[in-house]
Amino acid sequence: MKHDAVIILSGGLDSTTLLYDLREQGYALTAVTFDYGQRHKREIAYATRTCERLDIPQKIIDARVLHDLAPSALTRSDLAVPEGNYDDETMKQTVVPNRNMVLLSLAAAYAIGIHAGHLFYGAHAGDHAIYPDCRPAFVDAMTAAFHLCDWNDLVLSAPYLHLSKGDIVKRGLSLGVDYSLTWTCYKGGEKACGKCGSCDERLAAFRDAGVADPLEYE
Repeated sequence: MKHDAVIILSGGLDSTTLLYDLREQGYALTAVTFDYGQRHKREIAYATRTCERLDIPQKIIDARVLHDLAPSALTRSDLAVPEGNYDDETMKQTVVPNRNMVLLSLAAAYAIGIHAGHLFYGAHAGDHAIYPDCRPAFVDAMTAAFHLCDWNDLVLSAPYLHLSKGDIVKRGLSLGVDYSLTWTCYKGGEKACGKCGSCDERLAAFRDAGVADPLEYE
């Protein structure tokens, strides 16, 4: 029997791989994608293209209130997106305050409303030092909250929480993920910049996996 599940699909490498992974495992999936006023909004189009290719229903949710409430280099055009190593202190400028609690809460409301028993998101090990809402303790706390937030149990899972991005790419290659339909760059240009911390981590992941990144860079 297939289990109904909601996955938060940003259009990035991690969540797209997780989508393929859960599909392979037999979950009956619905993807939730958020428009929160991010400057790299083109990731939404990539998420939509993946859902169309895999024939997976997608719900795009307007969360642009975060653009006004949660200043970050990802939501403010007057703040520069940092370049260089992904783990540099400057990457904390890309933290959108409390973003994942807000987005997970909205996704949970949607999942409960359509009677899905599972909610997945693609936090991974490389995020822990930079994004507080991707740390294991945060996932544990939200998991406990979701067990209590409704009469019907909702199970939150972040299966890649302890995997590196390189490990995720390796997993995705075995699943046949089309990484040309994923977007990682935080700058939101026509092509990926290849210089921001997010691009830096992505390129390192493909080197670790021993394959070329199919995405086109400036």
